[in-house]
Amino acid sequence: MDDTEAIKKCLAGEKESFSFLVERYQNEAFSHAAAILGNIEDARDAVQDAFLDAFRSLEKFDSSRRFYPWLYTILRNRCLKIMLVQKKLTKIEPGILAMPQDEVSRANTELVETALLELTPQEREILTLKHLDGLSYENIAERLDIPVGTVMSRLYHARMRFREKVKRIQAKEISGK
Repeated sequence: MDDTEAIKKCLAGEKESFSFLVERYQNEAFSHAAAILGNIEDARDAVQDAFLDAFRSLEKFDSSRRFYPWLYTILRNRCLKIMLVQKKLTKIEPGILAMPQDEVSRANTELVETALLELTPQEREILTLKHLDGLSYENIAERLDIPVGTVMSRLYHARMRFREKVKRIQAKEISGK
């Protein structure tokens, strides 16, 4: 079964076919929610609510588009709502980002997570989409519903702030403070 078939079956009354979509995308959705929210429990809640919202709104889905970017928009809005309700800056829990260990050593993983913690959720999100998920500028633009030029600009600024944070953390470690 593919996404289109699962959606058609679900809309035809076979509601259990939606579980195909949940199983296919729940890990990716959780990774994205965790990167935005920085909290495992909030990420789980956001993913569950996003899938429920998608199920309820499936008849509005434009079948000419891919499913996950549409779901991602719903998920992102859920994450933003959670952050508004909490009215606080979120913190990344240690180890929440599933960084491949063959690409980043454990020490560097901790450095990266600490630097990401100091960025805004929006900066973490765009860096995650580009560098952990490997999405193109066009795919990120589609996910965030913004122009490609805006993606490039936001990525540039997020990378610059990330570099600043890494340098500050490294300098702090060297000085022992």
